[in-house]
Amino acid sequence: MDYKEKLVEGAKQFGIDLTTKQVEQFISYMNILNEWNQKMNLTGLEEPEAIVIKHFLDSISCVEGMDIDGDERIIDVGTGAGFPGLPLKIIYPQLKVTLLDSLKKRINFLDHVAVELGLEDVECIHGRAEDYGQDKKYREKYDYVLARAVASLDVLAEYTLPFAKVGGAFVAQRGTNVKEEVIEGTNAIEILGGMIMDVVEVDLPYTDAQRNLVIIDKVVATPNNYPRRAGKPKKSPL
Repeated sequence: MDYKEKLVEGAKQFGIDLTTKQVEQFISYMNILNEWNQKMNLTGLEEPEAIVIKHFLDSISCVEGMDIDGDERIIDVGTGAGFPGLPLKIIYPQLKVTLLDSLKKRINFLDHVAVELGLEDVECIHGRAEDYGQDKKYREKYDYVLARAVASLDVLAEYTLPFAKVGGAFVAQRGTNVKEEVIEGTNAIEILGGMIMDVVEVDLPYTDAQRNLVIIDKVVATPNNYPRRAGKPKKSPL
């Protein structure tokens, strides 16, 4: 089975039947990623199979924690090379997607990918979550907030929950030590207007790796003093 077949069959494990056009978009995405990766550090992965599994299928796995009709607004906080936001946009073309990253070079890359893949309603913004989380244009405007970042859950909650509208949710991609993180993050999540609703176990196709999606519903508005100024959430977690 080659990497294209693994993409198609792996997506099916999450209930996604990729069209020929979508497969072509994923392959174009991979080619652009590898091309730009020669000039700047976007990913440590180079082999097509590794990119398919650890970036594309890992991103698609987010659907296990989402209830998507297709036209929701989502924001990917600390998106890096576009994961998981862009793969979700490819499989749900009607999504309105915002990609936020603090490095301008990555935003330039994401803008280029969106144009080359013909993706509409993709907004790539350069800056920090602490700043945009206080911006009325973005604060509490999203149905889903996503993050694949490495920060602890209590820190991530302050970066992300201000973007979720009441009735929306933050879907956090986490590793295996999720129970500890949930316990340690519960206080911060509640302060920020969230409530942990579920932890969904996800098996990543073609690997022994197990992921967890922590589903945090936004139940009340985030207090106005959060997120705190840039750098504060990481230095002094709630």
